Amino acid sequence: MPDETRVWGIHTLNESQFTFLKDNIIAIGWNEMGDLSKIAPDRDSFQEKHNETYHDDNKYRAANHVGILYRFTCEAKVGDYVVFPSKFNREVNIGVIESDYYYAPEAIHYVQQRKVKWLKHIPRTCFTQGALHEIGAALTFFAVKNYAVEFLSALDKDFKKKKIDEDVEDETVAATAEEIRESTIDFILKELSRKLKGYDLEDFVADLLNAMGYKATVSPHGGDGGVDITAYKDELPPRILVQVKSQDSNIKEETVLSLKGAMHEGDYGLFVTLSKYTKNAQKFLDNTPIIRGIDGQELVELILKYYDRLSEKSKKIIPLEKVYIPVISDM
Repeated sequence: MPDETRVWGIHTLNESQFTFLKDNIIAIGWNEMGDLSKIAPDRDSFQEKHNETYHDDNKYRAANHVGILYRFTCEAKVGDYVVFPSKFNREVNIGVIESDYYYAPEAIHYVQQRKVKWLKHIPRTCFTQGALHEIGAALTFFAVKNYAVEFLSALDKDFKKKKIDEDVEDETVAATAEEIRESTIDFILKELSRKLKGYDLEDFVADLLNAMGYKATVSPHGGDGGVDITAYKDELPPRILVQVKSQDSNIKEETVLSLKGAMHEGDYGLFVTLSKYTKNAQKFLDNTPIIRGIDGQELVELILKYYDRLSEKSKKIIPLEKVYIPVISDM
C-alpha cells in the first residue's frame, strides 16, 4: 500500500445507513457546530468552537469529539478510502472520498458531509476477525491502520470468491479475543477508580464478597482500626478481616502490616487494592499465608466471575453485557 494511501472508518446510527449508500455520502453530526469550514483549520480553533457550543462536555469527551470533527473536516482528503460497516445488511462498504468537506444544513440528521463513490459492498464474513474488530471502534470517524491493506485488497476483482473458497483458520481470532478481554479489564478498572473512592469501594468489595458466598459486613466509617470489612464463610470462625484501598499508588509493606496488627489469633486477612503491591509488600504477603493480597487485575477477574450475583447497585457502577467471543479451537 503506498504511504500516501489513507483509509478511514465511519459509523452512523441505523436510520442513516440507507442515506449513506443511497446518496453516496458520508456524514457526521454535531449540527450545533454549524458550518465547520468557517473554523480555522487547526485543532485549537476546533477546540475553542466546541467548548463554546458544548460547554457541559468533560475534557475527555470533548477531546474525542474535537478529534473526530477535525479529522473529518481537515485531515481526510479527496482520494482517500473510507470503510463503512452497515448493520442493516451486515456488509462492509468501501468507497473513495470524492469531495472536500461541505455543510448541508437541509440534512435531517448529519449536516457535516462529504461525497463518496462506493466501490464495493462485501459481506462481513469475507474479512478477518481482527479487521472487523478494528472497524468496530467506538469512534464515529477514525483512521484504519492495522488492517488497511486487507480492506484495500478487498477491492480486487476476485476477493470475495477467493475468501469464500478459502479453508484457512483465521489467525487474528486469538489476538482479537485477547484485545477484547484486555479492554474490558481496563474499562472495569477505570470505572472503579473513577466512581469508587474510599468508603464507596468498601461497599462494593463487601457486595462482591457476598456474591462469592461470604457474609460480609462493612465496618462503621471511622475508627475501624484498620479493618474495613469483616467476613465469614458461615456462622463459624475463621473470621476474615478485610482492608480496602482505592489509592492509585502501589501499596507499601507498612500498609499491609497495619492489617496484620488488627488481626487476632485464628483470623485471616484480605487486602484489596485497585493498584499493585510494592516488591517488599508482595514479599511480605508471600511469606504470610494468613493474609491474601488482591490487586486490581485479580479484583477484575473476580468481578467477571461473579458478576451475575452482584447487586443491581454494583452492576450499575460497572455496566456489562454478557457476550460470546470467538476463540481458536484446540481440536
